[in-house]
Amino acid sequence: MNDLNFLTRQVEGVVILDLTGRIAIGETSAELQNTLRALVGEGKRQVVLNLQNVTAVDSSGLGTLVAAFANLERHGGHLKLANLPPNVAGLMTMTKLHTVFDIFDDVQGAVASFEDNGERITQQLQIQTIQMRKSGGSIV
Repeated sequence: MNDLNFLTRQVEGVVILDLTGRIAIGETSAELQNTLRALVGEGKRQVVLNLQNVTAVDSSGLGTLVAAFANLERHGGHLKLANLPPNVAGLMTMTKLHTVFDIFDDVQGAVASFEDNGERITQQLQIQTIQMRKSGGSIV
C-alpha cells in the first residue's frame, strides 16, 4: 500500500514537493526517488521537499533523501528540506544528516535561499546565453 502522497508545484522557478505520509521502505521510497530522478532529467535543479505532513521516515527513506541530494548535486542542483516535523528533525540530528542538508523552517525560506546565493540568477543567465547562441545573437 502506498503511504506517501505528494503534490508537485513550482514557485519562482523552484520545484516544491509537498509530501504527505511515510517515506519508508518499498513503494513510497521508490516512487519518491523516481519522481526526483525525473525532475533532474527534465532539467530541474532547484528542489524543496516540504516535509510538514510527513509522519515517519525509516532508514530506506533516509537513503532516498541522501540519494536525491547526491543526484541533484552531481547535476549542479540542490535539494533543500522545509517544515520538518519534530520526529523527522530528531532523526536528522541523530544521524547527523542535519549537517548535510539545508533545512528551513518554512518553504518560503527555502525558496528564498536559492535567490540569496545567486543560484536562480546564474541559471537564468545560462538559459539566456544558450538562447542567444541558438539565435546567433551576441551577448553584451
